[in-house]
Amino acid sequence: MTGPCPCGSGRRYAVCCGMIHSGVREARTAETLMRSRYSAYVLRLEAYLLASWHADTRPPALALENDKPVWLGLTICGVKAGGPGDDAGEVNFAARYRVGGERHQMAETSRFVRQSGRWVYLDGEVFPGSDV
Repeated sequence: MTGPCPCGSGRRYAVCCGMIHSGVREARTAETLMRSRYSAYVLRLEAYLLASWHADTRPPALALENDKPVWLGLTICGVKAGGPGDDAGEVNFAARYRVGGERHQMAETSRFVRQSGRWVYLDGEVFPGSDV
C-alpha cells in the first residue's frame, strides 16, 4: 500500500504501520499496536491480527474475507499506561465504518499486555450504543 497510513498518524503507511505489519519493527507502545491492528483490519491482514492477539483470548480465525465493513477512520480517545516501561495498558478508541450505504461507529476500550517482550492485544470492552 502506498499513501497515508490508515491508522490516522499522518505518516505514510510504509514508514508507519507497514513496518510493524512486515516485522521490520515491533510496536513500542499499546497505542502503536492498537493503530497497527486497526490498519490491519482496514487492509484485511488476518495473519497479523492473529499474531498480535494474546494466545489465551485469540480466536482460531477471523474470516476477514467475508467482512463487509469499509473502515473510514480511527480516533484515539484516551490511553492509560502501555508505554515502553509498562507491562499492560488500555486504549480507548472510536472507529468509523460503513456497511452498505450506512455509516456506523464502534467505541471500545482495548486492553494490551506485554508478552515475551512484545505488545499483544488481550481483549476489549465495546461501549454501549456502539454499532457493532
